[in-house]
Amino acid sequence: ANVTVTDLEELQELLMVNIENNKHLVTGSVRAKVLKWGEDVTEFQPPPDYILMADCIYYEESLEPLLKTLKDLTGPDTCILCCYEQRTMGKNPEIERKYFELLQVDFELEKIPLDKHDKEYRSEDIHIMNIHKKQA
Repeated sequence: ANVTVTDLEELQELLMVNIENNKHLVTGSVRAKVLKWGEDVTEFQPPPDYILMADCIYYEESLEPLLKTLKDLTGPDTCILCCYEQRTMGKNPEIERKYFELLQVDFELEKIPLDKHDKEYRSEDIHIMNIHKKQA
């Protein structure tokens, strides 16, 4: 695959280290780019086939920019796989509930059952969602 890994500007160096440390496993291409949620995503077009998200639901102020970025990035055939750890402390359950409520305005969600997760890494508090943009 041709892969773009993204994070904030201050984490680009770490992304590059990870790419270098794993280049022996890459059979396609991989590049690191800055992606700040809520900002222009023109340079990431055309829409990717897949978006892999891990632990992106953590504070309320990030929900609207994250959702905007997902809407702007996805095409009708883009598959989003969202993995997150369910957290029960503080405002986390409320933030999670709000995120999925807002997400369902524009996207269809399918929870991947625990028995479909990798046996070595599955955990009751780790959830994986298959997400697609709703068809107009």
